[in-house]
Amino acid sequence: MAVQGEREQMGSRGRADEADRYGLIGGPPNDELQSLSNLAARIFDAPGSAVTLFTATSEHRIAATGTEPAVCALGESLCTAVQIEDTLVVPDAQMDERLADHPMVASHPGIRFYATAPMRSPDGALVGQLCVFDHRPRRTTDAQRDALGFLAARATDILELRLRSGQLTTSLRELTEARDALARSNVELSHFAAQVSHDLRNPLMAVRANAELLADEPAIQQDPELSGAVARIADAAKGLSGMIQEVLSRAEDGGRPRPTQIDLREVADRVLLDLSPLVRQTGARVQVEDLPVVPADGALLYSVLLNLVDNSLKFTRPGVAPAVRLHAQPRPGCWRICVTDNGAGVPPGQQHRVFLPFVRGRSGAEDAPLQGHGIGLATVQRIVTAHGGRVGLEPAPGGGTCAWFELSTDPHFH
Repeated sequence: MAVQGEREQMGSRGRADEADRYGLIGGPPNDELQSLSNLAARIFDAPGSAVTLFTATSEHRIAATGTEPAVCALGESLCTAVQIEDTLVVPDAQMDERLADHPMVASHPGIRFYATAPMRSPDGALVGQLCVFDHRPRRTTDAQRDALGFLAARATDILELRLRSGQLTTSLRELTEARDALARSNVELSHFAAQVSHDLRNPLMAVRANAELLADEPAIQQDPELSGAVARIADAAKGLSGMIQEVLSRAEDGGRPRPTQIDLREVADRVLLDLSPLVRQTGARVQVEDLPVVPADGALLYSVLLNLVDNSLKFTRPGVAPAVRLHAQPRPGCWRICVTDNGAGVPPGQQHRVFLPFVRGRSGAEDAPLQGHGIGLATVQRIVTAHGGRVGLEPAPGGGTCAWFELSTDPHFH
C-alpha cells in the first residue's frame, strides 16, 4: 500500500507539472477550447460538456458548456472516479457500479449519461479530459464516440500550440535582448578601438620623428646595418600609422570588410618585413610560394597572416629552428591559404578551442609557460568569418601545424 501511495503521489506531481506548464490554470478563458466544448455538446445533443485539467489536488474546468468553469478537489470529481485509457461512454451512470454511489450521480437531478475522453501530452501523461454529460440516460453511436476522442486530441493540440507559442515568444524576446546587447557591445567596442587608436598616434609620431632624425645622422648613414635597421623602424612606424588610421576609419562604419582585389604575395611580403627581427632571432626559414589575388580587405588580411606567421615563429620545438611555408590551394569557389610549420603543434582535441578569445597556447613542452593573450587566433577567425570564409588547424605532415583559411573567389562575398 505504501508503494501504491507513493506512485499515486508521484503521478499527481507529474499531472501538476504537465497542467501548470500550459499556463491556463487561473488564467483567462481560451476561445478555442470553449469552441471544442460547445462542439462536443452539439455532437451528442447533450446539455453539458467540459474541458478539464488536472493538478496534484484539483480538477480545473477551464472551458464549459451548460455549466460554469470551476475548480473542485480530485476526490469530488466525476472525471477521476474511474481510471480510463481510452474514450469511455456510460449510458446510465446509476447502473454503473463504478459511478452509482458518486455524489454527482446519486444527487437529484444527478448525472445519468456520462462520456469522457483523455487528453494526453505528447509524452503520454494524462493532463485532463473532455467530457459530455446529461441528466437523463442516452444511447450513442460509434461515430459520436470517435468524435469525442478526436476532439480530446485536438484539445491537447491546442494546449501544446499555446505552450509552443509561449516558448517561441520567450525565445524571440531573449534573441531580441541578445541582439540589442550585442549592438550596444559593438558600439562600445568601436568607441574603445577609436579611443585607443587615437591615443596611440602621438607616441607613434614620436617614433617616426626620431627614426627620421636617426636616419640623417652621419654615423647611421655610414653603417649599412644600422641604416637598414633605422629604415625598417621608419617603415614599420609608417605601416602602423596606416593601420591606426584604418582602425579609426573602421570604427566609424562598424568594422565591416572593404573588399578590393588584393595580391596576397604583397601582403605576405609586408608581414615578413615587419616580422624580420623575429625571423632573424629564431633563425627561421620562411618559404613563400605563389599566392593568388583575391577579393578581400587587404588591411584585415594583413592581420590574419601576421597572426598566423607569428604563431609559427613562436610555437617551436626546443632546439629546432622554425620552418614556415606559405602556399595556396585552389578549391571550388575559393582559395585555401595555408601557413605550415614544423613547430610544437596543437594538442589533440584543442584545434577548435584555440580559436576562442583569451585561450592561450604553450611553446614546446606541456610545462612551458602560456604565451600571448589568446587574442590572435580569435581575431583570425573573426576576420575570415567576416569575409564569408572558414578557418582551421590541422596536423602538418612530419609534425607541426597547418593553419589554413579559405577566401571566396566571389567579389560579392557576404
